[in-house]
Amino acid sequence: MGYRGHFDPSPKSPSGALESGGGNVWAPIAADPATGRVFLPTASPSAAFWGGERPGDDRFASSVVALDGTTGTLLWSFQTTHHDIWDYDVAAQPSLVTLRQNGHDRPAVVVATKTGFVFVLDRDTGHPLFPVTERPVPASDVPGEAASPTQPVPSAPPPLVPQRLGPDDAWGVAFLDRWLCRRQIEKLRSDGLYTPPSLRGTIIYPFTGGGVNWGGGAFDQKDGLYIVNAMNVANVVRLIPRAEYAAARAAAPHAEIGLGLGTPYAAERTRLFSIFGVPCNPPPWGTLAAVDLAAGTIRWQVPLGSMAFGLFRGLPNLGGPIVTASGLVFIAAANDDKLRAFDVGTGRELWQASLPAGGQATPMTYVAGGRQFVVIAAGGHARMGSKFGDAVVAFALPAAGAGS
Repeated sequence: MGYRGHFDPSPKSPSGALESGGGNVWAPIAADPATGRVFLPTASPSAAFWGGERPGDDRFASSVVALDGTTGTLLWSFQTTHHDIWDYDVAAQPSLVTLRQNGHDRPAVVVATKTGFVFVLDRDTGHPLFPVTERPVPASDVPGEAASPTQPVPSAPPPLVPQRLGPDDAWGVAFLDRWLCRRQIEKLRSDGLYTPPSLRGTIIYPFTGGGVNWGGGAFDQKDGLYIVNAMNVANVVRLIPRAEYAAARAAAPHAEIGLGLGTPYAAERTRLFSIFGVPCNPPPWGTLAAVDLAAGTIRWQVPLGSMAFGLFRGLPNLGGPIVTASGLVFIAAANDDKLRAFDVGTGRELWQASLPAGGQATPMTYVAGGRQFVVIAAGGHARMGSKFGDAVVAFALPAAGAGS
């Protein structure tokens, strides 16, 4: 089945979607000064995990929307998730790149998503540069929910993270927590990517943090590589009937339970963790990858971050990378409070330094006094479990690297 397309600049809104919000822009906007165009990454519609009051695809939500920056005229839109009931909004800034294909330069937009998919689009039209098909996905078993029967799946590049978690995939540091994780998974609905939220609880995998989240990716123009970090963790989302909300809140006062105002359900979201506080899915839980955008392949992918004396490699992360002209990738992001440098061609880690707090931010680089610096804000992040602080840390590269 071919991608049903969202390139018509004059869509018709579905009837009945009167109580929905969301679809706003909360990730950074990308701008193309040469053409005066801006590219908006939009959020998921509300309520986040229930769509009975907003039938249809919920056009422009969980999408990239191209506008004329002078007039605001809609040029094109591309929706990455139809009728989003998984909080799979476009959380990373779209990357504007120029690809060399068949001897010609082609302006493109790269959209990395929480599902782990990377969509490569023509910058002028929004049409995918690699075929996108509408793949059948699981149906909702909750009365009143009409989940989209299909979702867009790119033929290339391959997804950056696993997208299915079953009982046999349960992981643990010991037999006991692995067995308990398996028991948890067996009790939940888990039919692969885009399994709708349910009353008994659904595994959302990749979880609502991604895949790819804040920071997005960086582009190495020399080799046509898109460098991007991703997370590999699972959530559990359980719908709670409105009449049971007060009891659920009283039973778990510190749980994350959204109100879902105007809908018949609230939603409880938890992470699928073991009794030892680690994910029930196998590591690595965080990676750094180089995607060859012209070929639609992953050149390399390595664990990002480590803990317990290197026992666990690949940690949850937030914050993006940068690439220098000398072929270095700098990234912190992982919740081990370190800044690292990698070789852009091979993914080999070349250097690391400890930060005074979590570096859940994207580094930047500048030249001053003939020397090149890399600087990062280290403030920590509550949900990442990294150390809190209030520091801006700069590292000086050797003088020979100035201007590289």
